[in-house]
Amino acid sequence: MSLFKKKIKKLYAIADGTNVPMEEVPDEVFSTNMMREGVALIPDTGNIYAPCDGEISMLMEHSLHAFGIINEDGMELLIHIGLNSVELMGEGFQAHTAKGKHVHKGELLISFDKELLKEKGINDITMMVLVEPKGHKIVDICPDIHVQKGETCWLSYQ
Repeated sequence: MSLFKKKIKKLYAIADGTNVPMEEVPDEVFSTNMMREGVALIPDTGNIYAPCDGEISMLMEHSLHAFGIINEDGMELLIHIGLNSVELMGEGFQAHTAKGKHVHKGELLISFDKELLKEKGINDITMMVLVEPKGHKIVDICPDIHVQKGETCWLSYQ
């Protein structure tokens, strides 16, 4: 056993919702890990929360459908709300954060109108992708069917 084994760390669920295996996301960019590995869920409500402490590295200001967080380990996470939601150009979305802001696990970052997305025929499945893992590897992905924001370990890494 190595004395220098990396500590296992956690990223928490970004919403209360139903886990969806990444390979079942109905968009091949996500389902085939073109953007890298990650996790997905169908949110119960239109609120998306921080999976960890970190800094908002990017916010799609015109559409608000995606944002990035850099955590304490330098990993960059992309949170992408919905499929084809960029087409709404921000309609029904509200930012509660800004680029450069330091956020804490469980903090509300984006809210969106689930009913509006449904009316417009937009799937609100939401993905978290480790776009820049900084040498870290996913150790485990939460097997639970239902997850809770800020409480359920959505994935662990080292």
